[in-house]
Amino acid sequence: MEYIAHLQKDKKLAKTIGEEVHELKLHPNIPVRIMASIISQQLSTKVAKVIFKRFLELYKGKEPKPQQVLDTPFDALRGIGLSNAKVSYVQNVASFCIEHKITDKKLLAMSNEEIIDLLVQIKGVGKWSVEMLLMFTLGREDVFAVDDLGIQQAMTKLYKLDAADKKGMKEKMLKLSAKWSPYRTYACLHLWRWKDNTPKP
Repeated sequence: MEYIAHLQKDKKLAKTIGEEVHELKLHPNIPVRIMASIISQQLSTKVAKVIFKRFLELYKGKEPKPQQVLDTPFDALRGIGLSNAKVSYVQNVASFCIEHKITDKKLLAMSNEEIIDLLVQIKGVGKWSVEMLLMFTLGREDVFAVDDLGIQQAMTKLYKLDAADKKGMKEKMLKLSAKWSPYRTYACLHLWRWKDNTPKP
C-alpha cells in the first residue's frame, strides 16, 4: 500500500505500523450509518451490534429509508433498548436527511469539511461522529480525529506530549499529523491498533 512509505517517514509513527495493512471501504446507505453511529454511542461493540440488529428487525431485517424511521412509533424504537435521547437523535437524523435530501451520491461529491459542516447541524451528531463516518463509511483517506481519546492517548505516549495541557496537546497533534497528509486516516487506524496492543507500563 502506497500510504505506508509516506507514513514511515515519521520515524515515531513508523513504530506503530507493523505488518498489518489497512484498507478503507465505502459502505452504502449513509443515513443509516449515521443512525448506527448514534445507536452505538457509549456502548460496547457487542451491545451496539445487538441493538442495531433489533433496529433492523423493526424493518424485516432490511435497512430502512429515513421516512420509514420517522413513521416508526417512539415506543417501538424505545423498545429495542434505545434511551429517550437516542430515539430523538435517530429521528433527528431521519428528518434532517429528508429535509436536506441527503443521499450517498450527494455526500460523495462533497469535501470532508463540507460534510462535517452539514452533518454537525443534526442534534446528537458531533464532529467526532462525522469524522468516524468519513473514515469508516465514506472511506476517506485523509481524516484526522484530534478529539478522539484513543488517538490522544497513543500520540501522548508516542510523542511524549503533555496531556495536562489539552490545548497545547491538540495543537501539537495537528502539527504532527499535517506531515501524514494525505493519509491521516491510515495513521489513525495504526495508532488505535498500536495503543490497543501496547503493553501497559
